[in-house]
Amino acid sequence: MPSASSAASASGRPVPSSLWRDGDFRRLWMGQTASQLGEHTGLVVLPLFAVLTLDADADQLGVLRAVGQAPIFLLSLFVGAWVDRWRTRTVMVLTDVGRTLALGAAAVAALFGRLGLPALLLVAFVVGALSVFFDVAYQVSLVRLVKRDQLVRGNSALESSRSAAQIGGPALGGALVSLLSAPIAAASSALFFALSFLSIRRIRRVEPTPERRERPPRVWRRVHEGLRFVVGDTVLRTVCLASAAFQFFFAAVMTVYLLFLPRELHLSGTAVGLALAATGPGALLGSVLAARLPNRFGYGPVLVAAAALGDGVFLCVPALHGSPAVTVPALLAVNFVFGAGGQLVNVAVMAVRQTVTPDGLQGRAAATITFVGMGLSPLGSLLGGFLAEEWGLRTSLLATAAGMMLSPAVMALSPLARLGLPAARRAPLTAPGGPTPS
Repeated sequence: MPSASSAASASGRPVPSSLWRDGDFRRLWMGQTASQLGEHTGLVVLPLFAVLTLDADADQLGVLRAVGQAPIFLLSLFVGAWVDRWRTRTVMVLTDVGRTLALGAAAVAALFGRLGLPALLLVAFVVGALSVFFDVAYQVSLVRLVKRDQLVRGNSALESSRSAAQIGGPALGGALVSLLSAPIAAASSALFFALSFLSIRRIRRVEPTPERRERPPRVWRRVHEGLRFVVGDTVLRTVCLASAAFQFFFAAVMTVYLLFLPRELHLSGTAVGLALAATGPGALLGSVLAARLPNRFGYGPVLVAAAALGDGVFLCVPALHGSPAVTVPALLAVNFVFGAGGQLVNVAVMAVRQTVTPDGLQGRAAATITFVGMGLSPLGSLLGGFLAEEWGLRTSLLATAAGMMLSPAVMALSPLARLGLPAARRAPLTAPGGPTPS
């Protein structure tokens, strides 16, 4: 791992100029940034369209979010096995094209008043499925594109973009739906995917993928190898369990949260977007801290502390009352802290996973953790919708926010809490499962 001094420049930027001078890394970063903005703009545009235009209730909103997240559970393991065998640039380019067409068609249908709830569910599923491919592919692409000692810094840049997009996208989507219209907001998401396509297709470096074997292993065997590797590793197994706890309750929180802000706190779409946008600056701070703190205090202590602080701050939200002049600044502070803590956890976890995983298992390890971590998100979304209907918004928000604290508790009670600098387990692309075709 690089030293803290090499992980950040004198200006505090998480990625040094030497990495930024790599044209292919810049193209990957720009494409991934545009793609994440499109993905997370769409994640709020479609629910807001359902709530504001189709008058969807809490149960319907929960179903819509669950459908969009279902591909993570249904496809992640197969996507990991598949991505390990192909060039990630090709995967990312094709998924950008597919998402551009899906959201573009939704925008046209909405303009003509033809975008009902069934069509909205279909679009959410298609975009969610293609996003699973893209998200696994860009993580593997970084490992194939940069040196091992640049992974923390590269991850800091990519995860900064992703975390900022998680809120920057919804903020933009909320503003567009509020100021313009849902069709225009959907079209903006499609435009981001088109920009991602234009950037990533310009990556010139040829990935070091071995030649195709005559009889490659069956996909189930490759999936099993990825599962066995992650389950057999104490650190990665803990990451899976902690991620599953967080993602399940976070999905429930966000379902309630998207209802709580406009209906309980009476915030406009623009105010909701502004409040959520504070996670972006928080994520930038988290990126800088992620390049420094783990090398000083160890990865385990930093992960536990950051998760406890970032998740715990959401417990303050149900107590908010009053006018937007009071609640919006408080929400800005909450989301800033949540963004910083979440970004610090994201970068540190990804660096640990990429370092301890052999090259030939990178895609499957990433997909396995995604599958276990986020596979329960659809159920969490359904739980959030159910609790909002049965318990009311404040009570359900408090209960689901408390549930997120299970994630740092799992890490604190495991050997991960004592992890210092993980040792790399280098292996060629012909690790278990055989060579990867070009």
